[in-house]
Amino acid sequence: MAHVVSRGQVTGPRRLGLLPAEATSFVGRTAELAGITALLGTARMVTVVGPAGVGKTRVSLRAAALAAGQFPGGVWLADLAVIPREDDLQPDISELELVASTVAGALGVPDGDVLGYLRGQRLLLILDTCEHLVDACAAFADTVLRAAPGVSLLATSRQPLDAQGEHAFPLLPLCASAGGDAVELFAHRAAAVVPGFTVTPQNQADVVRLCRRLDGIPLAIELAAVRLRALPLAGLASQLESGIRLLTVSRRGTSPRHQTLRAAVEWSYQLCTPAERALWERLSVFAGTFDVSGAEEVCADDTLPRDQVVHALVGLVDKSVVLRDHADPSRYRLLGALREYGADRLADPERCLDQLAAHSVAMAREGDERFRSRTPPRGRRPDGDAAAADQAAAFRMLDREYENIRAVLGYALGPGEDAASLPAPAAVVARWRLGAELAVRLSCYWQISALFDEGRQWLGRVADLFPEPARERAWALGERGRLATYQGDLVGALADISESIRLAEAAGRGTELAARGYLYLNLALTFAGRHAEAAAAGETARQLLLAGGHRIGLIGLEAQLAHLHQLTGNLDEAIECCDRGLALLNASGGPSAARERWVSGYLYLISGLALGQRPGLEHASATALSRALAAKHELGDVVGTAYAVEALAWLAARRERYERTVWLLGVADQLWNRTGRRLSGVTLMEECRQHAVKAARNALGERRFTAAYAHGAALDLDTVARDAADEIGDPAGRSSDAGDLSGGADPVAAAVTRAAAALLTRREQEIADLVASGLSNREIAARLFISKRTVDAHVEHIFGKLEISSRVQLTVLLQAQTPRARVGGT
Repeated sequence: MAHVVSRGQVTGPRRLGLLPAEATSFVGRTAELAGITALLGTARMVTVVGPAGVGKTRVSLRAAALAAGQFPGGVWLADLAVIPREDDLQPDISELELVASTVAGALGVPDGDVLGYLRGQRLLLILDTCEHLVDACAAFADTVLRAAPGVSLLATSRQPLDAQGEHAFPLLPLCASAGGDAVELFAHRAAAVVPGFTVTPQNQADVVRLCRRLDGIPLAIELAAVRLRALPLAGLASQLESGIRLLTVSRRGTSPRHQTLRAAVEWSYQLCTPAERALWERLSVFAGTFDVSGAEEVCADDTLPRDQVVHALVGLVDKSVVLRDHADPSRYRLLGALREYGADRLADPERCLDQLAAHSVAMAREGDERFRSRTPPRGRRPDGDAAAADQAAAFRMLDREYENIRAVLGYALGPGEDAASLPAPAAVVARWRLGAELAVRLSCYWQISALFDEGRQWLGRVADLFPEPARERAWALGERGRLATYQGDLVGALADISESIRLAEAAGRGTELAARGYLYLNLALTFAGRHAEAAAAGETARQLLLAGGHRIGLIGLEAQLAHLHQLTGNLDEAIECCDRGLALLNASGGPSAARERWVSGYLYLISGLALGQRPGLEHASATALSRALAAKHELGDVVGTAYAVEALAWLAARRERYERTVWLLGVADQLWNRTGRRLSGVTLMEECRQHAVKAARNALGERRFTAAYAHGAALDLDTVARDAADEIGDPAGRSSDAGDLSGGADPVAAAVTRAAAALLTRREQEIADLVASGLSNREIAARLFISKRTVDAHVEHIFGKLEISSRVQLTVLLQAQTPRARVGGT
């Protein structure tokens, strides 16, 4: 009789050919079991591969039991964990001989002639725990598959065997979301420890938090459940947030490498090469996912050269120490237990953290330059030259890296020495300065992501570390005030921005910091309803921005002034500001509006709001607002997207399309809930919203209003963006929403469209097309080899014939025409 050890089972004798009975309930893995059993029907060699504690043995035994009917000779288990690693072997015995001997014992072959026995059999042989015997197991498998055509092999290993004909099946951690297999597993194991335990609406959040912290690893979850004997669930979940070293409980009756989580991880570490071990330790400084370039920049040194990092990384992936990220296969991650193990062994964590900090600052600097449309510094471009020039790509880059960036902020700016303890060591001050630059450079990212509270906290930490007259303090206060403005905390915003301006002017270190301060002050005063003061701050900002040559700041100012004008009812001035902003944006040498999504989105937003208040220009308004929504949604700008959806709702109300109004408001509110305050607390805009709500409620009644709102709240933004594009695709303004009962044609827009076709000469149509493409009058003149004065005259005639007053109106008007309609007269 053979003795078998299987995780979760009691060690003891078993009858030959029978798998050990399951001592605990089997949870989940439906898709994995189906996949493995299907492979066993077509492939003769299947290896279940996965990290420590993921449940490879348990899943393989269950899959083998399900597939047993395919094998008349039965299913046989050979536990190879009993074979020591190569370093512990006797010198006169090879690994291959030990594998064959262990299999012979499991099969009950008395003379040890395992190949001779297998030649006439039709059975499934499970080779459990092959990772420390990869070469020997691969050689044994190759020999068996050639000599015994009726035998199939199912192996478990932390890395593929790379045997001939092998089909590797990756076993990933359990889903740790609400209702996922990880939560169900914890509930089963917790009930065995605490009778009557169930997952309820009251404790579900703690269970999900615990399972996510444990990365959905079954072994870790089972060990955590045992801790419920001594700790309440909420306390256990909280303690695990600071580390999983708590899971030191030993499970008797199991393989030594599975008795504790650390033992399971230690087993993997011992299987690694020195280079792989070094890289594993250094990768532990990454709190989130990372790419190859990041690993090279952070982990390379004289002992692990840059050109060896990728080879060590491949080895760690093969050994299931590093996993490829399922959402982005170009990125990698360490599971929590493996990351903590590596951190415990890392001899010089500060060196790696300093390199991670420098890496993070370089990325934040790149992103900030893109958002502010400056020429970026030479150096690393994570997504390539073309992609890095795109703001959406820059945002996605920061978003992917944000867990690592957050860890760097904690390292560089976290608790410890502060300004009161100065003089601080030079290394500490250098780290503060690096953290200060990182925080300031992230302000655009925090605004777009609606991470206002977090951004303000880190910027406040910078202000605390650097008392006046430090430049870092002025920058941090200005950016914190800007975030507070969008969050609707106008008292705090004005205090921070005013202090930043005072420090900037007192320092006399150029105009950029002061210019940005007055730019932010203009917006905060506008939101606060102090319109005259806002206009004065805007004029000061314009002078400083012009003096410093800050073109993108001037474009942003035009958007802010346009907002100020439309709030005060000066619609023509608002549209003119947007025109100037778009003209500047498309001026020679600057980024195109198609690339500059952030500020162009706001220009189209304000233009759409203003056009929507002009009778007969509803379709032009919808086109501009749709452009704003597309730009903001593509960029991931939560606040900007919320404003665009909100404005589309108000426009629908003006057109008496009330179901559309309400579901758009439902969409907008899901976004506002992430920002902290709807419409940034601007009173006039809230009044516009309430007017739309009142009109819709009166028209629909409470039941239909509630249903439409719930419909919108459940929609995803991709659907809303497509709907907006469909909406403007029809010049008559008919809705693509089947639930909208009040659609209908926009006769004024249709009439203006027909007028464009009838009134413009071919030359005027040609110039109008170029204007709509974003070219300035000077660029059009160069393109057509005519004088700028001639182009100016043509544009003026076009505006007069079509009875419009802005380039924005002309752009949206031409987009509404069909190609046939755009052929003018002679």
